[in-house]
Amino acid sequence: MDELASGTRKIVEIRGRSIGVFNVQGNYYALRNQCPHKGAPLCEGTVGGTFLPSSPHEYVYGLEASVLRCPWHGWEFDLSNGQLLFDDDGTRVKTYRVTIEHGMVVLHA
Repeated sequence: MDELASGTRKIVEIRGRSIGVFNVQGNYYALRNQCPHKGAPLCEGTVGGTFLPSSPHEYVYGLEASVLRCPWHGWEFDLSNGQLLFDDDGTRVKTYRVTIEHGMVVLHA
């Protein structure tokens, strides 16, 4: 697991698909490296939190280390399920299951 230390990501190509694999505080996530908005290399974006819905003039920051932000236009996706945040139409990016087997990170694509 040294190949993917906490706080890092690795972009791999499997069967012609670019996929970003993330280690966020010991939790592993894998997402298709293509933003559904304009095709940006999504997995090159920042991982962090976001502002949550709140009352007027109140700014509540949350979801720390759970949000992947597109580097081109700032669209925000939940790392755990690929769902676009704060959108009701179901826009999402493909996710893949990641396991640790014999001390190695294994991507199930």
